[in-house]
Amino acid sequence: MAHIDAGKTTTSERILYYTGKTHRIGEVHDGAATMDWMVQEQERGITITSAATTAFWKYADESYQINLIDTPGHVDFTVEVERSLRILDGAVAAFCAVGRVQPQSETVWRQADKYKVPRIAYVNKMDRVGADFEAVLSEIESKLGAHPVAISLPIGSESDFAGIVDLIDMKAHFYDVSSEELVNYRIGDIPADMLERAQEGRSALIEAAAEFDDTILEKFLDDPSSINNDELVAALRKATISMSIVPVTCGSSLKNTGVQYLLDAICRYLPSPLDVPEVTGTNPNTGNEEVRRANSTEPFCALVFKIATDPYVGRLAFLRAYSGKLDAGSYVLNASTGKKERVARLYQMHSNKQNPIEFVEAGDICAAVGFKELHTGDTICVENRPLVLESMTFPDPVIGIAVEPKTTKDLAKLENALVKLAEEDPTFTVKTDNETAQTVISGMGELHLDIIVDRLRREFGVEINQGAPQVNYREAIKGTVVHHEVFKRQTGGRGKFADIVVEIGPADEGFVGLQFEDKVKGGNVPREYIPAVEKGFKSAMDNGPLAGFPMTSLKVTLQDGSFHPVDSDALSFEICARLAFRHALVKATPILLEPIMKLDVVTPEDYMGDVVGDINKRRGRVTDMDAQGNARIIKALVPLSEQFGYVTVLRTLTSGRATSSMEFSCYEELPAALSREVIEKAGTRKMVDEDE
Repeated sequence: MAHIDAGKTTTSERILYYTGKTHRIGEVHDGAATMDWMVQEQERGITITSAATTAFWKYADESYQINLIDTPGHVDFTVEVERSLRILDGAVAAFCAVGRVQPQSETVWRQADKYKVPRIAYVNKMDRVGADFEAVLSEIESKLGAHPVAISLPIGSESDFAGIVDLIDMKAHFYDVSSEELVNYRIGDIPADMLERAQEGRSALIEAAAEFDDTILEKFLDDPSSINNDELVAALRKATISMSIVPVTCGSSLKNTGVQYLLDAICRYLPSPLDVPEVTGTNPNTGNEEVRRANSTEPFCALVFKIATDPYVGRLAFLRAYSGKLDAGSYVLNASTGKKERVARLYQMHSNKQNPIEFVEAGDICAAVGFKELHTGDTICVENRPLVLESMTFPDPVIGIAVEPKTTKDLAKLENALVKLAEEDPTFTVKTDNETAQTVISGMGELHLDIIVDRLRREFGVEINQGAPQVNYREAIKGTVVHHEVFKRQTGGRGKFADIVVEIGPADEGFVGLQFEDKVKGGNVPREYIPAVEKGFKSAMDNGPLAGFPMTSLKVTLQDGSFHPVDSDALSFEICARLAFRHALVKATPILLEPIMKLDVVTPEDYMGDVVGDINKRRGRVTDMDAQGNARIIKALVPLSEQFGYVTVLRTLTSGRATSSMEFSCYEELPAALSREVIEKAGTRKMVDEDE
């Protein structure tokens, strides 16, 4: 995991080569990387979808199985990082030795914190001009709040980078960058000019380990030279797994330097499935919490973390097995839906290739075929021991475009393709605009939607026309109103009747969705109709009162009401709630909210004034400025609506020398003048009675 261009895929390619998984090194810049198998990835030189593989590495006379997932760095594809971290036990955070801790580095680090994933850091590109290992260590501490501990030191840097010093064995690894041998380095003595620095580094390593191991602490106080390497590694491993320290190593993946040592570090310090706590879930039948241990004798339990469509084998469900054993051809229960499913075939994945396997056990990652209804975040388990694991949360899309097929005969093909793409990617949504009957697709950014449109054309053979990008606004209210709504309809025979009194206002701070409270006394509204009132308000929130945009949050308190013993039913109260929503919200000071993006620009100092001036013109607010070598880092909050085509403008302003990254930050109130424009464009949704 890392920021864009920190070298994740290049490092992954070296890992595949040195573990014997591939017989030649695939380069990203040649479009030949094994893990970047999509046409769009090869053309653009970026990773779009997370690719999984399994490799084996021999360390200390033991063979270790490593399940590797190479994730994208671009914030538009953050869902791939999110779901990978949810199911993995450890991570390698890659950092560019020149760029250091960059904006997306912070984002993926927070995601790893969220899922409590232990990690080691790999400082890549030590051969580049401006590489600074110590500066990266300092920024990991200051910007990420971590406790980095160097387990190796670079021998030289920039064009003089020759290898690394192993602070565990106190030996130097000198690399032959031109060699494509599996062992392309020789082990020798530490250069004399580095000996003092290496000894200081080892002392710091022992000090860090002593904090977590009493035996090492005693030896450290008595005689530091008596600490053997096995004890030191064991203590560091314990500290890494508890997320107390982050071991840091370095190298240059493009120059084939330091990757074998990184593989050793993965085996040494990152947890195996046996080292992480047992997984906890909820029994859907009893509602009680239950645990599953990483053992093949336990009842089978796995989490679906990704759905993909393969042109040859069909719909692939990627699984992480947490306990038990699953044989190909057996039946499982989808605990999230309560439906029984058959696993036709199981595969061990190698990028986009599938190797059939007979079974999968606790700790394994595999892909399964044969499921009819399975979605990202579902739990599958044995029938007689159901368990639902905690699912994943994904951000809402912030940008949309209207699409239509160029020919009407492609309409069904387009619908089918969009359903498949939405199944694969939880941050990609499809909806039909009720006013215009247009199909609107929404995603995390312009690049995200570009890739979707390109995939529609290439993979599904659908040529489409697309509209201009649209911002996904939200609606909210600032005021509080008490509203009395009566719904009655008599059409002969049994009629419809519902009567409610509600207080409607903004939800409590931090609450998302409908905050519903029932304060009816004396049975004026029967208990069985209360959920219908809540359901009515919840569904009405999809179309706000101003321009039909969804509402982010709302607080509704049902205070009173009445019913008719014959004419009242749940549907009457649901319709009554929808009408109350329409009539009350126009009196509660409704406002439009716009998505605000966190923008980070790295620019040479000469262009700083132009860049800041342009941000101000876009209604942006500069929040921070920092220096990094000769470059300046500008952090700002800018409305998404002002950011379309920003990359092109930035290149023009800075002669192509600045880079930027952007991610969603929050929603803020849209100024009144701009609100009027948006409402006019959207076509004002008039509040009309159900009868009309």
